[in-house]
Amino acid sequence: MAANPRDVLLRPLITEKTSLMMQENKYTFKVPVTANKTEIRQAVESIWNVKVLSVTTIRVHGKMKRMGRNIGRTSDYKKAIVRLAEGQTLPIFEGM
Repeated sequence: MAANPRDVLLRPLITEKTSLMMQENKYTFKVPVTANKTEIRQAVESIWNVKVLSVTTIRVHGKMKRMGRNIGRTSDYKKAIVRLAEGQTLPIFEGM
């Protein structure tokens, strides 16, 4: 596992779809491409002291982008969907 659990969870992902998933106790985070499910589970459980039931990961490939004549590419990243035990929530998502 990484030295600090906060290095595993880069930032929460907030979209319409992930907001609907929060009603089902599922929370979405952007994580490093090298992170695995065990590291993600341990990071969430240690930071917020909650019980994680499952972790699903999705590898998102970068898209080709154009800015005038220049062609570039956005970065690849990994998404983690974390499902918590019934009745538990994460405080960072409370105000949403």
